[in-house]
Amino acid sequence: MAEPGRNGQFFHAQGLVKKFGGFTAVDGVNLNVEEGELRAIIGPNGAGKTTFFNLISGFLPTTAGAFFFKGNLVTGMTSDQIVRLGVGRTFQITNLFPQLSVLENVQAGVQGKSGRPNPFRSLLKMRDSWERAAAVLELLGIPERADVRITELSHGEQKLVDIGIALASDPEVLLLDEPTAGLSASETHAMTDKIAQLAEERTILIVEHDMKVVMTLAKTISVLHQGKIIAEGAPDEIRANPEVRRVYLTREA
Repeated sequence: MAEPGRNGQFFHAQGLVKKFGGFTAVDGVNLNVEEGELRAIIGPNGAGKTTFFNLISGFLPTTAGAFFFKGNLVTGMTSDQIVRLGVGRTFQITNLFPQLSVLENVQAGVQGKSGRPNPFRSLLKMRDSWERAAAVLELLGIPERADVRITELSHGEQKLVDIGIALASDPEVLLLDEPTAGLSASETHAMTDKIAQLAEERTILIVEHDMKVVMTLAKTISVLHQGKIIAEGAPDEIRANPEVRRVYLTREA
């Protein structure tokens, strides 16, 4: 459903609320992300970061408020409709098919963009999906791992494949939920470089606890606490913000 001229923003949350019974996980969040921006969302555990991602990617229904992408009202769409609109995402816990190869996992993501699998899909379209999957592996720098089963990969490689599945639909916006969680120092460095490379061609929102990663990547940081945005600004502004330091940064030091 399009609402021409609505707010005029590229990626815009307006008063988003999510309640679970008497608990408010997301409490009136307003967020505006410009096209091409790499925005970080930080905050303590339980602040509502992943719930917010679940709202804007269609994995949870909203209690109140609205979300818009390029003038389209996203609120009420299913997750697969949002993917086809141009929004891809990863999850804190990788969601891969362990019995399949790296290439097969990414190819499944390509097919997912068109909705339910169609057994009568032409061979040409099937070939196109394999070519797209191979191109994603090239983009991620792991083409030589195409035929390796997921169970044989390191944790860092599995995180890359998870990003590959999100990229398979060629999204304009990529939502990354804790992409460096559980990675070694060297894997974290490589992942940070890869995210910076991906951000050259698409808008990225990243939820991340590693402050070195956040401060390296993000131009703007939004801080969530108890479901509300309590601060927003450049890394230096956030680092110096006394309220942010009180509720979050001193815990992460």
